[in-house]
Order: sequence, then C-alpha cells, then structure tokens
Amino acid sequence: MINSTIAVEAIPVLGHDEAMRLATAECDRLLTVADSLSDHEWSRQTECPDWDVKAMLAHVLGMLELQADPQERMRQIKTAAELAAQNGGLRIDAMTALQVREHRHLSPDALRRALHEATPRALAARRATTAEQRAATYATDLPGEGAWTFGYLFDVIHTRDPWIHRVDISRAIGRDVALSSDHDGRIVADVVAEWARRHGQPFTLMLTGPAGDAFSAGAGGAEMTVDAVEFCRILSGRARGAGLLATRVPF
Repeated sequence: MINSTIAVEAIPVLGHDEAMRLATAECDRLLTVADSLSDHEWSRQTECPDWDVKAMLAHVLGMLELQADPQERMRQIKTAAELAAQNGGLRIDAMTALQVREHRHLSPDALRRALHEATPRALAARRATTAEQRAATYATDLPGEGAWTFGYLFDVIHTRDPWIHRVDISRAIGRDVALSSDHDGRIVADVVAEWARRHGQPFTLMLTGPAGDAFSAGAGGAEMTVDAVEFCRILSGRARGAGLLATRVPF
C-alpha cells in the first residue's frame, strides 16, 4: 500500500551509471521475451502501425547496431535523412522503417542470434561515452521538440525504447509484462519527472501496479489514478489521454 506521495522534484535525475544499469537489465528482459517466442507469435500484430512482433524486433536490432558502431550510426542517419527529404516525413520514421526493411528478411532464429550479438556491443559503446560527448546537443526533427543532448538520447531514450517495446510485444502475444518496482518503477518515475517538467502544472498522480507509486507537484491540481504501464502507453501516444495526460513524452 502507498502511504505517501513522492514530490516530483525529489525524483533523482537519471545519471549515466544508473541509466546503464537499467539499460543492461532491460535488454536482458527483452532478450528473454524474444527467446521465448513461439513460431506463430512472431507474426502477431503490435500496436505500432505496420509492425508485427518480428518487425518490431528488427527495428530493435537496427537501433542496437546504430548504438554499437559510429559508422553504422552515420550511415543510418544519412540514409534516413535522404529518405525523409524525398518523402516529406520525419527522419526518425524513415530510420525505423529502414531498420525494419534491412532486417525483416532474417529468420526468427537468425534475428534472435543477431539481437544477442548486437546487445553487448551496443551497451559497451553506450557505457563508454564521455561526459563531454553526452553533453553535446543535436537538432531533432520531432514536432515540438528542441535540441536534445546525446546523453538524453543514449541514456534515457535508448533505455525507454526497448522497455516500451517489451510492453508492446507482451501485449501482442497476450502475456503479462514482467514488472518490478526497482527496475520498471525507476523507469516510470523518470518518465513522471519529465512529464511534470513538460506541463509544469500541479497534480497528484497515483500509478497502480508493480511499477507504480504516488507522485505530486504543487497543490490544488488535477488528481489522477492510472496503471503505471498504461500511463507510459498514454504519454507515448499508444493510448489516448485527456488533460495533463495529453502531454506527450518521448520514448
């Protein structure tokens, strides 16, 4: 039972070392799900348009390869920018489509092996980034988003992305998401802190489930109760949210 609320300003900033511990654990959890998939589950439709489970894991593989190798990162960025310019879409959408296109031909067993091979390389490359590299900024082409630091991208987004895709895949195959307060709860709390910074309004938020807790900011604001995973699905655009829950957070 939750007996008190956590002030959002008391949620610790997610530092590099902690982010890497979370990322390592999250990658292990996602690999466990991939390893457990039966033959028919690879073709289950996810909530991401045009992606079945196999396509989603093909994207995950492409993103791991991007993280692991600077030359591969530049190739994907350059190709995605060219495709986005031709089609008038967003660079990130062109990049994820490229990742799926380049890996979807792999058999399930080959895709599993590739994920296991790419994961430690990606984590090692992320772990080795310097404070100076993480402080550098770049312009996103995301609507409403300004410049991001590479630290935000590599420490935060590249940790949230496999987490939300593990949720996507678990839902697609009809399984409960494996959750714990220390791992998933910390990822969710970081999302809460960013969401609060983005809207800047007072609130009391009760997040239920193993990854949940109670959070507040200011006084006299909106009161909300929602499942912790559903909260993240709403903020990521996978489900509808009203009021403060309409404030999007990148994943």
